[in-house]
Amino acid sequence: MIELLVANPLLLLFVVSALGFLLGHVRVGGFSLGVAAVLFVGLGFGALDPRLALPEIVQTLGLVLFVYSVGLSSGPGFFGSLRRRGLKVNLLALGALAATAALAVVLARLVGLGGPHLAGVFAGATTNTPALASVMDALARSAPADASSRLAPVVGYSIAYPFGVLGSLGAIFLARRLLPSEDAAGGPASDNFASAIGETIVSAAVKIEHPVEEVSSVFLKDRMDLRVVFGRLRRDGQVTTVRDETVLRRGDVVTVIGNPASVDAAIHALGTRTEAHLELDRESVDFRRIFVSRHDVVERPLGSLALGKKFGAVVTRIRRGDIEFVPDEGTELELGDRVRVVAPREQMDGVSRFLGDSYKALSEVDLVPFGIGVALGLLLGVVPLPLWGGTSFRLGFAGGPLLVGLVLGKLGRSGPLVWTLPYSAGLTLRQIGVVFFLAGVGTRSGWALVTTVRSGGALPLFLVGLALTVVVTSLLIVLGGRLLRIPSGLLLGMIAGVQTQPADLSFALDQARNEMPTVGYASVYPMATIAKILLAQILLSFLGPG
Repeated sequence: MIELLVANPLLLLFVVSALGFLLGHVRVGGFSLGVAAVLFVGLGFGALDPRLALPEIVQTLGLVLFVYSVGLSSGPGFFGSLRRRGLKVNLLALGALAATAALAVVLARLVGLGGPHLAGVFAGATTNTPALASVMDALARSAPADASSRLAPVVGYSIAYPFGVLGSLGAIFLARRLLPSEDAAGGPASDNFASAIGETIVSAAVKIEHPVEEVSSVFLKDRMDLRVVFGRLRRDGQVTTVRDETVLRRGDVVTVIGNPASVDAAIHALGTRTEAHLELDRESVDFRRIFVSRHDVVERPLGSLALGKKFGAVVTRIRRGDIEFVPDEGTELELGDRVRVVAPREQMDGVSRFLGDSYKALSEVDLVPFGIGVALGLLLGVVPLPLWGGTSFRLGFAGGPLLVGLVLGKLGRSGPLVWTLPYSAGLTLRQIGVVFFLAGVGTRSGWALVTTVRSGGALPLFLVGLALTVVVTSLLIVLGGRLLRIPSGLLLGMIAGVQTQPADLSFALDQARNEMPTVGYASVYPMATIAKILLAQILLSFLGPG
C-alpha cells in the first residue's frame, strides 16, 4: 500500500483528504477537529515513510486558493473594520505577538536554544509558513551558517507546528464556551458587527397618522433616520409598491421591513400598527425570490439600478449565504445573492431577467478576473520589500494573494471585470484550498517530526513552542474577550488570524455557526503575517545565526 501511494501522489492526496474528513466529523465531548483533522491524518501518513510526501505545489496551490478566496469575500468587512474597530484589534494582535516574541527570547536563554531553532519554533507555534521561509532565506544569505544551522528552523517548526495548530484549536473551543455569545440583533455585544452575522427581520403594517409632510419616501426615511424598507402601499383600496418618489399621506397603510428595533421606531414615527396583511393580496402586486447572476448588476449601489423606476420593484431582503439582511440604497448586490423582490405582477418576469435568476451561472467562475487577481497576488508575494540595514522580506504566497484579494474584494469591479466570486463558488474554492494545504503540510512534516523526536532534544523545542502558543492565544482571549469585550465570534476569527491558520478559521466558522469569524480573521491576518515575518527574523538576529 505504501508503494502504491508513493507512486500515486494524487491518490495519496485524496486518501488523506477523505480520511481527514471522516476523522473530523468524530465528536468527543462536543469537540471535533473538523477540516483540521486532514492535517493530522497527513502527519500520520508522512510518519510512515519519508516518501509519503505530497509535492510542494499541492500545499502552495491550496494555500493560494484559500487565502485569495478569503480575501475576496472579506475585503469589504476588512476595510470597513479599519474605520471602526480595526485599529484596536490590530493593536491587540501586534501586542500579543510582540509579547510572545519577548517571552520566546527569555525561554530560549533558559533552555539554551539558538536563533535558528527559536525562529523556527516561533514560526511553528504561531503556524506561519511565510515566517519560516523568511528565516530560511535569511540563513541562506548568512555566510557563517552551516548545514545544521540551516536545518534548525525546519526542525523547530516541525516540532512546534502540530501543537501550534492543536493549541489554537483548543483556544478557539474554550473561547467559544467561556465568552458570551454576541447578540445579532444589536446591543453592546454586537456593536458595529451586526451586519457581519445577519439580523432578525420582521415586517409590520403601519397606518400613517402622524404628519409626514409632502416629501418622497426616501427623503422621509433620511429625515426621520428610519433604517427600514417600505414594501407595499394600500391607498383607496388599491395595493401598489412604495417607490423612492412615492409620497406617503395620512390614511395610507404601508408595510415596513427591518429588524425589530427599527420597525418599532418606524411605527412610533409614522402612526400605529395595524393587523392588515397586504402581502396576502397578490392580485396586483406579487413577490419572488430571485438569484442575482447577471454581472452587469453586481457591485453597484442598489439605488443606481433604479428598479423602482424601471419596474416599480422594491428589494425588501437580501439573503447572502446563510445571512439575511435588509438593504439600503447603498447596498451592493453580489453574485449569488438571493433577493426578495416586491413588484407588480406583470413586471416580475422583467425583474427576473434583469437580475439574471440563473442558478447555473452561479456555479461558474470567471477565470479572467480570477486568474489576473491570483497572478497579481503571487507577484506581490515574491517582490522583496526593503527593511532597515539593507535587508528585505517577502509577503510570500500567503500574504501576497490575501492582500490583493482584500483590495479587489473591496473594489468589487473594475469596468467589465467583476473581481468577486459567487458565494457558492467562493466557498467551494475555499474548502478545496484548505484541504490541499493541510494535506500537503501534514504529509511533508510527518517524517521530520518523528525523526526529531527519536533523535532526542525535541522536548525543549516542544515545551517552548507550546508555551508560545498558549501565551499568544491566552492574551487574545483575556484582553480581547474580557477587557475589550470583543464579540466572541469575531474573537474566534482573530485567534485564527493571529495564528494565520486556515484550519483555525474553518474550525472557528464551525464553532460560531455564522460568518463573523471571517471578519475577525481578515481584520488581523495581513498585519499578523507581516509582523511574524519581521519578528522571526528579529529573533534570528537577536540570538545569532548559529
